[in-house]
Amino acid sequence: MSIELFFPTAENRRRLHAGPLARDIDGFAVWLSVEGYARPSAREKLRFVELLSRWLESEELGVEDLDEQRVEAFLLARGWSNGRRGEAATGRQLLCYLRGSGVIPAAVPCPDSDTPIDRIGRIYERFLVNERGVSPATVTNYLPIVRTFLTEHFGAREVVLETLGVRDANQFVLRQARRLSRSRAKLVVTVLRSFLRHLYQRGDVPVDLSSAVVPVMHWRLSGLPKALAPEQVEALLESCDRSTATGQRDHAILLLLARLGLRAGEVVALTLDDFNWDEGIVTVHGKGKRRELLPLPHEAGESLTEYLRASRPVCPTRRLFVRMHAPHRGFSTSVAICNVVRRALTRAGIDSAFKGAHLLRHSLATGMLHNGASLEDIGQLLRHRHPETTQIYAKVDLNALRAVAPAWPGGVA
Repeated sequence: MSIELFFPTAENRRRLHAGPLARDIDGFAVWLSVEGYARPSAREKLRFVELLSRWLESEELGVEDLDEQRVEAFLLARGWSNGRRGEAATGRQLLCYLRGSGVIPAAVPCPDSDTPIDRIGRIYERFLVNERGVSPATVTNYLPIVRTFLTEHFGAREVVLETLGVRDANQFVLRQARRLSRSRAKLVVTVLRSFLRHLYQRGDVPVDLSSAVVPVMHWRLSGLPKALAPEQVEALLESCDRSTATGQRDHAILLLLARLGLRAGEVVALTLDDFNWDEGIVTVHGKGKRRELLPLPHEAGESLTEYLRASRPVCPTRRLFVRMHAPHRGFSTSVAICNVVRRALTRAGIDSAFKGAHLLRHSLATGMLHNGASLEDIGQLLRHRHPETTQIYAKVDLNALRAVAPAWPGGVA
């Protein structure tokens, strides 16, 4: 296998084998094929490699001299404004392939920024990971808030942590609360209290300021769960065009959300190894690194089988759900799942104030309640750790609420 995959004529292949990259272009062609690139896209990328190779030769450079700076110099020499949009991406992909093959050394990592705020952030990060044992996702959520707090307070001035006071922390919370949702503002308070307690334990501030940070009021169970009616859920599923590969994939995703109540992150984390098809069981990677076994509904199993047999791209990743366009990669974040739900809502003509993947989780719980399931049953299916988490669904059980509602003192007019 080589560039013959995309260039059947000998003349084209001879022209492509030029310059310092001549020995590597065949392997890159195979790499493009494995990544799922269609012939027109792959041909463009291979022509780019040919041009880059000829440029290296004209500059008396070898393949060992190739790095990000050389690729950028080539693009500038070509005229960036006249180049095609994908050339920079192809350059990055070529470097990735060459490094993975050991042809050129690994990229030299960029040195960490060494500003005082960056150093404080790195110390706090080590504290979170080594002493608190938090997940990478938690670190990703916490650090930007800490850096924003320090940057807003000190600006270009010298960072002197012992000058921080309660007023500084609370003013920051108030500014953030004006522009953020209540749940996000509550996270700001949580992070700030954690950070200030960390500074006190290190001796960077003379007083523990954490307890003086004002809370953001967000009463538990104060709202109603956002949910779709059963017929809307079915319309969402029927909106997928199952004659297409993308439609089959999205239908399988929506079924896992609607029938099992999976969270978006749990769908992203699913791999081919998580399914026991003989037993009809799927292993779900839940919150807190928990692994839980759930029965796979027949409908969801059939949809997944259809997707796996006919539509899932052939690629090395073990992730269950994969991008349909090259490069074929497993979904990396929950945003991809939320986008599937959002597009389905648009196709079905459903105007919902909430458009995230959690909408289907709430819809499943609400539907179960209306069909006579207990809160305990719902909590078990949704894998809630604490019964209190499920209590919000009691607010949509109107029949039960009518039974406990006191009579109006004035009677019926």
